This record gives sequence, structure tokens and C-alpha cells, in this order.
Amino acid sequence: MVKKEASPRWDRRMQQRLARGEAAALGELYDRYASLVHGLAHRVLDDERAADGITRDVFAHVWEHPDAYDPREGSLRTWLAALAQRSAVERLRAQETATLARAPGGSAEELEHRLRSASVAARADYIVTAMPTPLRDALDLAYFQRRDYRQTAADLGVTEDEARRRLRLGLQLLSTAHDIADPPEFGGAA
Repeated sequence: MVKKEASPRWDRRMQQRLARGEAAALGELYDRYASLVHGLAHRVLDDERAADGITRDVFAHVWEHPDAYDPREGSLRTWLAALAQRSAVERLRAQETATLARAPGGSAEELEHRLRSASVAARADYIVTAMPTPLRDALDLAYFQRRDYRQTAADLGVTEDEARRRLRLGLQLLSTAHDIADPPEFGGAA
């Protein structure tokens, strides 16, 4: 099952600790969110080494610019996911552009299609990571663990109507994945 999201208070304290230069804080943050960042990067790039590089870059950025995160704008988890997605899409665009330049048979349209597909997939992952935990848990049970809405309700300890509501809202959020809007800049908050 998906890990429970940190509280806004934890996010603020973590940012303050990072701003003071506490290396232990970076270690805690890495332990908690490295798999999320790596997973999003790997989803876009389909390359383990490149995803490792994105993960290093994201956490280096956090260490060097802890003030770039604004807790009033959203959770630390969401901000890290946005940084990972943006960085991975930028790296994919650079790789695909270089490939297109070397291969005379490729077209700019093919490149844009591949980039758009990767962006939609990354955006869907980003939406799932950014949605409230109750919606994310319901989707996890129903779609990844193949539970029907009755089993989902029982597993979550909610009514069947509430399980259906959570699933419907989660799917509505996911349906916006095709509405490509750029995530925040590497220096901005999510």
C-alpha cells in the first residue's frame, strides 16, 4: 500500500532543518521520498541510470535551495514529485532532440508525439502522488490490487458509497493527465 503522506507541520520542520544545513534532515527526506522521485523519473525515461541521476539532481537541488519550497503552496512530497517530473521531461527532451539530430529518418512530429506521451504518463504519476491520501489509497486498492469497490470499502473501513466517491474523484483527477500544463520550474514551489 502507498505510504502515508507527511503532515504539513513535518514539511515545515523539514524545510527549516534543511535551511539550517542539517545533513541528517536531508538523509531523512531522502529515505522517505527517494523511491517516489526515482520512480517518477524512471517512468518518464525508462532508464535506471538516468533515473538515478535525476534523483541525485533533485535532492542536490533541495539541499542547495531549501528555501525554494513554500509549505503554503503544497506538500513537500508534491514539490519533490514536480521537480522530478520536470527534470525527467527536460532530460528526455534533450535526449530525443539529440537522437533526432543524429538520425535523418526521424521527424519533429514523432519527437513531439513521444515527448507528449511521456509527459502524459509522468503527469498521471504526478497526479497520483499529489492527490489526497484517501483517494490514492482507494485507487491503489481498486486498480493495482484489483479490489472491487466493496472490497476497497472494507479494506479502508469506509462505506461503499464513500469508496465509490473516492474512486470517482481519483479517476476525475487522473482524467486531467492529458491536459498538459507545465509543473513548477526547478526553482519554484509546487
